[in-house]
Amino acid sequence: MLLWMAVLLFVPCVGKTDWLYLKAWPNPVFEGDALTLRCQGRKNVSLSQVKFYKDGKVLRFSKGKQTLSMGAATVQSCGQYHCTGQVMYISQPFAQTSEAAMVQVQELFPPPVLSAIPSPEPREGSLVTLRCQTKLHPLRSASRLLFSFHKDGRTLQDRGPHPELYIPGVKGGDSGLYWCEAAPEGGQVQKQSPQLEVRVQAPVSRPVLTLHHGPTDPAVGDVVQLLCEAQRGSPPIRYSFYLDEKIVGNHSAPCGGIASLLFPVKSEHDGGNYSCEAENSISRERSEPKKLSLKGSQALSTPTGSNRLVPWLPASLLGMMVIAAALLVYLRPWRKAGHLPSQLPPIAPGGEQCALYANVHHQEEEDEGVVYSVARGTSRRSAGHFCHLCRGEMPAAQ
Repeated sequence: MLLWMAVLLFVPCVGKTDWLYLKAWPNPVFEGDALTLRCQGRKNVSLSQVKFYKDGKVLRFSKGKQTLSMGAATVQSCGQYHCTGQVMYISQPFAQTSEAAMVQVQELFPPPVLSAIPSPEPREGSLVTLRCQTKLHPLRSASRLLFSFHKDGRTLQDRGPHPELYIPGVKGGDSGLYWCEAAPEGGQVQKQSPQLEVRVQAPVSRPVLTLHHGPTDPAVGDVVQLLCEAQRGSPPIRYSFYLDEKIVGNHSAPCGGIASLLFPVKSEHDGGNYSCEAENSISRERSEPKKLSLKGSQALSTPTGSNRLVPWLPASLLGMMVIAAALLVYLRPWRKAGHLPSQLPPIAPGGEQCALYANVHHQEEEDEGVVYSVARGTSRRSAGHFCHLCRGEMPAAQ
């Protein structure tokens, strides 16, 4: 009885005591390290029925093994660990539980970031540099990282010490999704960057303009369809339509292709040279002009104001020349005979004075510089009329 009382006085109480403790190594723990847990009794007391726990859940049970290998540590390895076991004391087993140990797994290096230099939208034919950027933890800076580059599911460059990949003279086929991977040399940790989309920008080609209308030339009131297409060029493409140098419409093609414009013919001024222009972020090109002729454009012309007199001006001048020639022929025989014509032009209505002059220049061998003038006038006081024929000058009005 006394012996058992002594045992009760000196043996540890059942529960959490400092008879057990849990140790994790290495310390500190980094990603990829081989994490090992050891449940150990004070003064190397023998243990049995050992159990390991993480965050209150059993990881493993072993009848006599005091060590647990956790494999390569990851961020998910972080947590609170403890162990339980049977401690033999004076040939009697006592259940003991260790204090919780917090395991922190430190990041060996952050996930890499892939960038394209000078831009993820390079111009066709330029040099592009892909750079995979990350950095080892200062406590593990003595290690070395290896990098690999990938595009659309295939490997462009296997693991190597260079964090950059050069693509000279990029083409349209180099567009796609790129990413890189980084891993320490000889380690088991590898991290992948987010995907980076590279879109090679190709300049637009010279567009082609097509005019669609009926089998004959269009007329006022008809609708003409203008089609403009650049065979190549990175979208989006903006198309502009011109009549001579005046813009008549535009259209945006987010995915490239053909742009269409329905143009109503409103007047004969809508005929002329049409062209279109294609533009993207790289270049701008203008098509060859196409001439649009309108049916019956002269008949549709409606000049106004002073322009109405212009078509009749040549005819008026011709008529005046004919009158002058006839007058010369008519007056010449009377000049030789010394008589005046018996008839004069009629008097203007209303009794107002009205004069008509016709100067005819005629030149003969013995008579130079002769000017014939005919004047006809009416007086407000009488309905009589007179006519003077003079040589060299006109008499003063009466």
